[in-house]
Amino acid sequence: MTTTSPRLAFLASPAEEAQRLLKELADHHGAHAPQDADVLVALGGDGFMLQTLHRHASLGKPVYGLKLGTIGFLMNHQRDGSSAVPGHGLIERIHAAEPAVLRPLEMVAQTESGATVGSLAYNEVSLLRQTRQAAHLQIDLNGQTRLDELICDGVLVATPAGSTAYNFSAHGPILPLGANVIALTPIAAFRPRRWRGAVLKADTEVRFRVSDPYKRPVSATADSHEVRDVVEVMIRESQDRTVTLLFDPEHNLEERMLAEQFNSG
Repeated sequence: MTTTSPRLAFLASPAEEAQRLLKELADHHGAHAPQDADVLVALGGDGFMLQTLHRHASLGKPVYGLKLGTIGFLMNHQRDGSSAVPGHGLIERIHAAEPAVLRPLEMVAQTESGATVGSLAYNEVSLLRQTRQAAHLQIDLNGQTRLDELICDGVLVATPAGSTAYNFSAHGPILPLGANVIALTPIAAFRPRRWRGAVLKADTEVRFRVSDPYKRPVSATADSHEVRDVVEVMIRESQDRTVTLLFDPEHNLEERMLAEQFNSG
């Protein structure tokens, strides 16, 4: 980012409000292509933020999000009267923003047809049963079998940033940023009935093997990228990919995660 006025690339969800703001901001600040910008500005909700990361993270540009969707944990909130209205503080907010460096998960899935599919996940990788039949899964950690058979609706592996999303809804733990851990969380586990998952070191290689995939088919989803009819899924934290999100100092990502844990609502 430059010390003066950063070059901004504005990206918006298809929602009418986001598209309107996109035009206003581009008219006021000028619009640059993502590869030519200093900062990417994403207008939408968390879903659109994840799309932006998947499309543009390889550019290595920091991303500042403005919440225009229904869920915006990864976004900055608009401020009454001075949020992102042209000429009302967007550049100042970007200059004052605090960075949060996120490291995605890498998923490699093997399918019944013999295909190998790779994908990244900034929130989580989830395995889910495809039919009414419960999934039967074996769980290996770093090459050692830790659970011979998990009978469940599914299971997921979440990053710290994603631990407040699907993982939290499945009663998994919220993980502090920078703790170098990931969450392994079952979804409606039937057996072992009392197993609640595990918190693992971030460099742990997690491998799921699907038992009887023809009778009990399972899909794997990395954020929103779904692979159906998997027989084996390997998940590990990426060693060479990171993305930087920018947050307003008074409501940075670490503060949001703390607030979520003490929210009694």
